[in-house]
Amino acid sequence: MAAEPYLSIVVPAYNEEHRLPHSLEQIRAFLDAQTYPAEVVVVENGSTDATWAVIQAFAARDARIRGLRSPRKGKGLAVRLGMLAARGRYRFLADADLSMPIAELPRFLPPRLTDFDIAIGTREGPGAVRYHEPWHRHWMGRGFNLLVQALALPGIRDSQCGFKMFRGPVAEDLFRRATLEGMAFDVEVLFIARRLGYRIVEVPIPWYFDPDSRVHPVRDTLHMLRELLTIRWRAWRGLYDRPAEGPQP
Repeated sequence: MAAEPYLSIVVPAYNEEHRLPHSLEQIRAFLDAQTYPAEVVVVENGSTDATWAVIQAFAARDARIRGLRSPRKGKGLAVRLGMLAARGRYRFLADADLSMPIAELPRFLPPRLTDFDIAIGTREGPGAVRYHEPWHRHWMGRGFNLLVQALALPGIRDSQCGFKMFRGPVAEDLFRRATLEGMAFDVEVLFIARRLGYRIVEVPIPWYFDPDSRVHPVRDTLHMLRELLTIRWRAWRGLYDRPAEGPQP
């Protein structure tokens, strides 16, 4: 077996045949400039376009890239499968649109960042910059974050940003405990992490709004609200205090 990668980049990809090629080329160019071994795990689940064919083509050209496939939809499911399949000492979650340029990834790694278990990108606070985001999308996001802080994660200003770094053993522990398969999986994972005493830090990033976003503002917000209530219910029942078990593919 090859040596453990220093870095794994996990990319969930649902109906991403158009954006994914450019993003994977950017990731490849970034990794070419690094001195450490790395891998890219791209997870396709339930796409109705040629996303899987794109992944296969890149994997055939670059041994650092490998694809996983599941017939079931859900970003949370895709991320969980990818994080548990990854082998890196550090495991980075990246949205397929690379709305944060991949060149910013060193913000989440030593030597620029130390003494953390989870580093989450934030689009809020000093040092963070949002580009081209419509005002209504911004304020809808802020409103949802207030609910997240009230129900699950007080003090975390941007739990839904799609760029997060986990130390390898922490990722394995958390994603074996996680249960949600939808858009609020981030909240559940961070909620469990706090419950277990892991060190969470926020990393301000530059972020570029993509009008081709897969997020439906109203439908997905309502779905995530239901998932927030599910997190509180499962916490009350003590489900997050049980030993880690692993995912159901």
